[in-house]
Amino acid sequence: MQAEQIQKMQDKPHAGMPPLDASAGEVSWFEFAPAHLFYTPIALYCGWLSLRHFGLTLPTGSNPALPYSGLVGESKYEVLNHAWDTAQDWISPYVRVLRWSGENAIERTLEDAETGLHKAGITYPFVAKPDIGMRGAGVQLVHTKAELKAYIERFPAGANLLLQALVDMEGEAGVFYVRHPDEQKGRIISLTLKYFPRVTGDGQSTLRQLILADARAGKLAHLYLERHRERLHEVIPEGESIRLAFAGNHCRGTIFRNGNDEITEAMTDRFDAIAQTMDGFFVGRFDVRFDDFEAFQAGEGFRIIEINGAGGEATHIWDSRTTLLEAYGTLMRQFGHLYAIGAKNRRLGHKPTRLRDIIKAWWREKRLTKHYPITH
Repeated sequence: MQAEQIQKMQDKPHAGMPPLDASAGEVSWFEFAPAHLFYTPIALYCGWLSLRHFGLTLPTGSNPALPYSGLVGESKYEVLNHAWDTAQDWISPYVRVLRWSGENAIERTLEDAETGLHKAGITYPFVAKPDIGMRGAGVQLVHTKAELKAYIERFPAGANLLLQALVDMEGEAGVFYVRHPDEQKGRIISLTLKYFPRVTGDGQSTLRQLILADARAGKLAHLYLERHRERLHEVIPEGESIRLAFAGNHCRGTIFRNGNDEITEAMTDRFDAIAQTMDGFFVGRFDVRFDDFEAFQAGEGFRIIEINGAGGEATHIWDSRTTLLEAYGTLMRQFGHLYAIGAKNRRLGHKPTRLRDIIKAWWREKRLTKHYPITH
């Protein structure tokens, strides 16, 4: 991508997206509540679903083709590889690289990375992220070979990283898809529109001051100050827009909006066609980027940057206008689908994963996440 393309993304905030309303600066009281508190009612509901369907780990049978059905500890690379035939045309090119350990580990990893990038036709800048990880952990935009080397140096030895072509489109969305094994066609049950927070320079204030003064960013300053620590004392020229988050993840500070009213039949048909190339895939979230929302609604003009399995979430619940009861209702319906699909697949001969194996995968992911580079 040329420098002018990156500048285009900076100069036109939210280009191609429906306009944000005045409430975009608000934060709901439970948006950033501790996970162990927020999800306790959902855990209790899952306990009831386990009794109802006679299986504690049934969600791990919802996507038989994926390890643990993509509930936890899955490889992003392996999930993307399950999209076959023309479905790969909708996915941004990617390559997986092992972070070597031992003698000359950095040089060996860097050499493998550059070889893989060349074969995949990926050029600078591109996105680097862990192959195993959730909630945007360790995602960075890499502009140069020096930045790639620095990322590799901070990455845990023995783990895989994913390098993916940058999609130079401002619009981003999360599309949550569901199809039961006894259904011919799937449906989209959640559409999340993602807006990357920005502050605009006035020629007098430093970046720190702009962040602290912003209606929303000021409430989440802890998410942005560390990420932009090298520029905090810089006075931002008047009119210059600074993007505060790159990863399209709510817990990293991106603004989420409920787009369920914008779901169309053409959009549904497109994602159903893609999902049905993935043998044994019934439920999950497609994270995509686009530059024209109307084209996206028509099922065109987008690129998939990630596919999440059963561990994906109907993320429109993090719209600050969503009530707590609405959020819980959405999550309960989502887990209702996971257990029901898992039960149907069990009758077709697909056995759920043992609980101890799930715990082992969860612990491995949690341990790796602590060592990932900072998220941009």
